[in-house]
Amino acid sequence: MTGETAPVGLRALAPHLRSHWPTLAVVAVLSMAGAAASLVQPLLTRDLLDAIGASQAVGGTVALLASLVLLAAAIDAVRDYLLQRTAEGVVLGTRRRLAQHLLRLPIAEYDTRRTGDLLSRVGADTTLLRAVVTSGLFEIVTGAVMVVGAVGAMAVLDPLLLGVTLLALAFGMTVAIVASRRVRALSRATQARIGEMTSTVERALTAARTIRAARAEGREADLVVASAEGAYAAGLRVARLQALISPVTATATQGAFLAVLGVGGARVAAGDITVGDLVAFILFLFFLILPLGQALSAYTQLQTGLGALERIEEVLRIPAEENGRSAPGEPSEIAVEFDGVGFAYPSAEDPVLTDVSFAVPYGTRTALVGPSGAGKSTLLALVERFYETTAGTIRVDGRDVREQGRDALRARLGYVEQEAPVLAGTIRENLLLAAPDTDDARLLEVLESVNLSGIVTRTEQGLDAQVGEGGVLLSGGERQRLAIARALLTDAPILLMDEPTSNLDARNEAALRRAIDAAAESRTLLVVAHRLSTVVDSDQIVVMDGGRVVATGRHDELVATNPLYRELAAHQLLVPDLTDAPHHSVA
Repeated sequence: MTGETAPVGLRALAPHLRSHWPTLAVVAVLSMAGAAASLVQPLLTRDLLDAIGASQAVGGTVALLASLVLLAAAIDAVRDYLLQRTAEGVVLGTRRRLAQHLLRLPIAEYDTRRTGDLLSRVGADTTLLRAVVTSGLFEIVTGAVMVVGAVGAMAVLDPLLLGVTLLALAFGMTVAIVASRRVRALSRATQARIGEMTSTVERALTAARTIRAARAEGREADLVVASAEGAYAAGLRVARLQALISPVTATATQGAFLAVLGVGGARVAAGDITVGDLVAFILFLFFLILPLGQALSAYTQLQTGLGALERIEEVLRIPAEENGRSAPGEPSEIAVEFDGVGFAYPSAEDPVLTDVSFAVPYGTRTALVGPSGAGKSTLLALVERFYETTAGTIRVDGRDVREQGRDALRARLGYVEQEAPVLAGTIRENLLLAAPDTDDARLLEVLESVNLSGIVTRTEQGLDAQVGEGGVLLSGGERQRLAIARALLTDAPILLMDEPTSNLDARNEAALRRAIDAAAESRTLLVVAHRLSTVVDSDQIVVMDGGRVVATGRHDELVATNPLYRELAAHQLLVPDLTDAPHHSVA
């Protein structure tokens, strides 16, 4: 669920421009200099015409006028380059801030937001900020300088013609400004539609095999097309509004030009002004109309960019996961302790865990077993502080995890997720994710320990072989073993493993059990297991059901004393089936 997108003003743009103020100051000076060089040209043109009419020498005036034209062009070229460079820097800086912030959002935010919409904010929305800098903010400022200078010069040349000009422009400019103010809301809606479309495409592409197998390509394509049509319709609303602005502005400027030409011609004929004055006034009129039109267009671009900035700021306003600075606890007799732990997901009404209490002694192996939905995986997520408990306390090395910095805490925890995700890239990149300084010898050693050395030798690339998007070039078991190898490389004293053998055949399961046995000699293991055969020799087995701990003990003890555990064991042929045992939904 996305939050409300609050309107933002130019003040929200300041943090994105902060590191570029020196360059922008140079741009401002160049803009003033370019405007001055341009505004002097009509006056020199008037003097040139008057000198020609009086048969005076014009060489110096022509040279000065040509120099000013070239100077204004050179200034504009340098200014535009600096603006383009600054705009690219703003986009880069904003993308950097967004990327760093997105990767530190609380896990709960990823649970409720669509990935494609977040991608759209990093890509499409940040791109629109480029126009805010290049054709938005500074064209408005530069245009304002030109307009003020032109109006001042026109007032000196002929106040009557200035009045005619302003009357002709007033209606068109008012309509254009009012219409432009609507662009921001429509642009924001368009960007939201683009985000929805990106989410739909991302959903379809990440499940391409499932969609093909279900012969659902047509239906999924229809969903993508429907979201694209939504973006198209939103874009058309912006286009219609912008299409209204352009002809209204053009009509107003043409009317102003014709009015000045007619009234000015009559005043020249009456001898009230000279031909040079009229030509200079018309040139100033162009210096008024062109920047005024550019400023209106820039205002529209600015509203579009601010609409995108609102979506960017909406994400940046989400509080990032705080790391904290306190050091972790020191190894103690109890590695992990759950004390009356309760938890409910923010989007759920019923608690997932209720009054969970047990301890994991240091240097031992504890298994969490029970039906699906019992809350086993949630316990591991709480130890990692992906979420905060809603009741009770979790202690690692004798200290409340909420009092420990997340980075320091997670440095003591190796974690293998249930889905065993593999990142797109190479085998080496995946292994080095949590242990970036590990040498190749150690990488190969760990791969051997999980019976995965074959993926290195089957291609010439070795450790640099690609694994594909999401590890698609590996089998399910290989992905799982690679994730486990990645966790083993951290040398963390506590290993959290969520169903580490769920995708393994008997041979690889045996190899992995040997690796886990070796790791357990110097580490504490907390393992979620559906295959009881992998945990029957654990020092402690915690049986969970309905978010509660219903029994704790060793395998033989639980078979004898706990009906649920006995049923789980019977389903997996570890004990004789007991037909009178109560039935549970088991995985």
